[in-house]
Amino acid sequence: MRIHFIAIGGSAMHNLAIALKEKGYDVSGSDDEIFEPSLSRLKKHEILPPSIGWDISRITSELDAIVLGMHARADNPELLKAKELGLKIYSYPEYLHEQTKDKIRIVIGGSHGKTTITSMVMHVLKFAGIDFDYMVGAQLEGFENMVSLKQNTKIAVFEGDEYLTSPIDLRPKFHLYMPTIALISGIAWDHINAFPTYEGYKNQFAIFIDKIIENGTLVYCAEDSEIIDLVSKSKKSINKRPYTTHPFESTEGSACLVIKNEKVPLCIFGKHNMQNISGAKAVCNQVGITDEIFYKAISSFKGASKRLQQLAENQHTKIFLDFAHSPSKVAATVQAVSETYRNRELVACLELHTFSSLNAEFLSQYKGTMGKSNIGLVYFNPETITHKKLSPIKPNDVKNNFLPSDVEVFTDSGMLISKLKSIKWKDKNLLIMTSGNFSGVNLQELAQEIIK
Repeated sequence: MRIHFIAIGGSAMHNLAIALKEKGYDVSGSDDEIFEPSLSRLKKHEILPPSIGWDISRITSELDAIVLGMHARADNPELLKAKELGLKIYSYPEYLHEQTKDKIRIVIGGSHGKTTITSMVMHVLKFAGIDFDYMVGAQLEGFENMVSLKQNTKIAVFEGDEYLTSPIDLRPKFHLYMPTIALISGIAWDHINAFPTYEGYKNQFAIFIDKIIENGTLVYCAEDSEIIDLVSKSKKSINKRPYTTHPFESTEGSACLVIKNEKVPLCIFGKHNMQNISGAKAVCNQVGITDEIFYKAISSFKGASKRLQQLAENQHTKIFLDFAHSPSKVAATVQAVSETYRNRELVACLELHTFSSLNAEFLSQYKGTMGKSNIGLVYFNPETITHKKLSPIKPNDVKNNFLPSDVEVFTDSGMLISKLKSIKWKDKNLLIMTSGNFSGVNLQELAQEIIK
């Protein structure tokens, strides 16, 4: 098979390209910009484009398929040439489904927790010695690539992103996987640029439920009223498996699951993760994993990259990095750290970086999300707002929308870093939350400076 990737440099796209190369496919690609780590990884696997930019000479009738990335525009010259030649054009999720259409497809969806739950399921299956295909949106310990597709596997585990599929297909990605087993962790408005109303956003999850194959299974969080509403209205002929937060105990800096009279120590913490564990367990049970094996496996799960990832520590301070950016994720992550380390003050530092978080109409969703922190710091870059072609917002707009949480707002990353370095860190923890990097800050180096 000869496959060409248009916009091969994307985080998801380059991982799929590598997975197909490892499967034995002839892979090529193009992009108008490729950054690290995509650049080095594509070069390592000998599929880095020979030059940057679009080149219609790479699109020939000898190609078996095109995979189109979200980064490419609808008028992309390579895309237009592929259409002219009548080539088969797939979006990223369409091609994942094409590769796994005869397998049990597990798709983990939800506004929050989907990366972590997907990672937990993958960790447990690997512990149990089960080989499987997968796609996950974070780097995991024990998995070199974020995508894997093989010939003889019977199970595929996909993180089900609700964002749009491609420039020529505006359906959410998770509508295209047709799950055998689906999970919904929670629903909280996000991606306002794609779904300008909450009802429109919520409806995408109703459609996701309808996409589960006949007699398939929906695993859902029974502590989320919005999911319960959708489940009650669904007439789809599927099995419905609710879950709730797993009983647990939390001490200073650690947590354990409580199972009757037994306790299972964990490497992760936070009530939201105990809820995630229950969801992962319900999914794993559906494919034959026993409770005994699940608990043995989950005790060694250390989390996904940038999901409450510990960057540095000394005897007085721990510094965590989390991908949290939407209001529900921010609130859950702040609560997790504050309640796990009750004897330390919490400094919570959030970057507003996404379309939703920088939208003046969406800011009110952050009300009270930093309430469990002792010091709240919020940063946004006005240039990012201009780049995204959004209406300007002012620091006071942000501050007033976070009330009753008292936050200090920065628009200069240098001033924010100076503020962080000026804090007396004894008996304080730092939680950094961002889907970006605070306009070019090396967060690992910053963490090391703080603990010194």
